[in-house]
Amino acid sequence: MATAVLFDVDGTLVDSNYLHVHTWRRAFAELGRPVDSWRVHRAIGKGAGKLLSTLLGDADADRVGDRAKELHSRFYLETAGLLRPFDRAQDLIRTLSARGVRVVLATSAGPDELDVLRKVLDVDDVVTGIVSGADVEATKPDPEPVYAALSRAGTNPEETVFVGDAVWDVHAATKAGVRTVAVRSGGVSGAELTEAGAVAVYDDAAALLAGLEESVLLS
Repeated sequence: MATAVLFDVDGTLVDSNYLHVHTWRRAFAELGRPVDSWRVHRAIGKGAGKLLSTLLGDADADRVGDRAKELHSRFYLETAGLLRPFDRAQDLIRTLSARGVRVVLATSAGPDELDVLRKVLDVDDVVTGIVSGADVEATKPDPEPVYAALSRAGTNPEETVFVGDAVWDVHAATKAGVRTVAVRSGGVSGAELTEAGAVAVYDDAAALLAGLEESVLLS
């Protein structure tokens, strides 16, 4: 049984990935640098700086990156009413906490976005801690966010499991020595997640909760 479970938030617990795709697209279009939606989606799960470098190139990301982040945040907050937790996501967190598992949320979101996500998810009363983009220098797929989450949980990698929806989650956790259970709810195929190193793949939080007793989280 895992002592702690670290959860990505966007695309894993909250149905937000495609809202991010839409708002990043709007930001790029506003700057005269249109990017296809599928390319944006493939970069979701990386921290904003890495996402911008991936989609715009390093030089252009340096030139317009700060403005792109501002526009994305503005558009995201304007449409935040569309956000919702995935079915049974809150129950999954509360069930693990009730079983004595330490739960830490690990997200790349900045302060404003994090406030929205916390209100949408509404599990602050049962989580051990939250790690956000403001707490780390390097973002996923670098392992620093996972190390920070481990520190909040107070556990070793061997007794901890990471749950995420993107290959970048799997890469970051693997580099930190943490096993990853992946979900498809972020729009990434099970084959890609398995190839990246996930030890198990579920459709979504509800499916993980339904199979929780037999999962690596509790067995």
